[in-house]
Amino acid sequence: MFDAEMINQVRATIRQRTEEDRALLDSLREEVRPLRSEAKVIMPRTMTAVSPVASDGGNNRLFFDPFMIQFVRVVDSYGKEFCIDAISPTTDTDVLSRRQFDGNGNPKTILGLMMRDLGAKTLAELSPMIPTGEKVRTEPDAVSPSWVLVYRDLCEWAVLYERICYQTFATDTLIVRDGLLRSKIFAKDKFIFWRKKIEAAIERIKWTDKRRVYLVGIAKRSKVLTRYSLSLALEEVLPAGNPYYVRVPRNLETKAYIWPEYARGAETEGGGEAPKFVAGDMFFVRFGSRVSDPVWTVDVLSTQSNQAGEIFGYLLADAVNGFPVPLYPRCLQAAHEYAQVSGFDLDILQDEIFSAVKGLLPPDEREILELYRFYPGGGAG
Repeated sequence: MFDAEMINQVRATIRQRTEEDRALLDSLREEVRPLRSEAKVIMPRTMTAVSPVASDGGNNRLFFDPFMIQFVRVVDSYGKEFCIDAISPTTDTDVLSRRQFDGNGNPKTILGLMMRDLGAKTLAELSPMIPTGEKVRTEPDAVSPSWVLVYRDLCEWAVLYERICYQTFATDTLIVRDGLLRSKIFAKDKFIFWRKKIEAAIERIKWTDKRRVYLVGIAKRSKVLTRYSLSLALEEVLPAGNPYYVRVPRNLETKAYIWPEYARGAETEGGGEAPKFVAGDMFFVRFGSRVSDPVWTVDVLSTQSNQAGEIFGYLLADAVNGFPVPLYPRCLQAAHEYAQVSGFDLDILQDEIFSAVKGLLPPDEREILELYRFYPGGGAG
């Protein structure tokens, strides 16, 4: 523990440092001050809200998993399952790629459908973060295990893609992604192709089916909000009394991100480097009426950003009913609950892993595995 003398020294050091950095806070306040006149009240509207979401690896707390198996499960806020798979860092990605297609090369999964439409025959062609099958086979120790999480994210993007481009809508619908509408996992210009196909599908649905489909991505935390949250409060950009939203200028995004291309949107097309990673325009949104209520970062599909007020009005009712996280869209929270692998489902998965490993062992060694369940720290005990 700190003694009295050390506490005084720490206090003096912190105060000296904050005084020296005061200019930074003043600068941040100056940057957000113009946003006060841009903030707009959110007016409530009624609409269907649905959210595909991928399960988080943190939900899969297996006490026995020698192969580091990642369960991939994508469901929507109504509990409809779109994708389920099990992979490990040593899974041959060539085999995994072939599993997305039938014998004639036609897609048989939602991910395969997106791969075909984006011109990727293999997962490695779809994302540079997915290792080739050859590398997995010949250099398994050189392969980063994080690629399984990239695969999970690709499945979630694929569900969004299939839902908008290939499904019909009985009502006007707001689709909510868990996370911003930006990604660096796609190869070359494939995320641009993804965005343009989504935009074309939404326009087709509007004129052919007479239905409106909106797409947003919402994040509880972002580098931009972390940088400006205190300044937003001090400058009262989102005043008390009503729910508010305000557009975040691209230049403020650029100052928060290490990589400026992560803040380069569709408005830059035709003028230098293509916007390869961004499909949305960023907003700060507070669904509550109090200054102390949480502020979220929300991306609205760039072609729909001029309809932001309408979109946030639709999302407001869902956020007000948010539980257990207050003022956070309930559709997202429901999707997380359905996607989570826990309880009895987790017990089933654990038993399946034990059974699969048991099948690999000779009969005289299987008893060791059965006893392992009861070893301290290694099983049911």
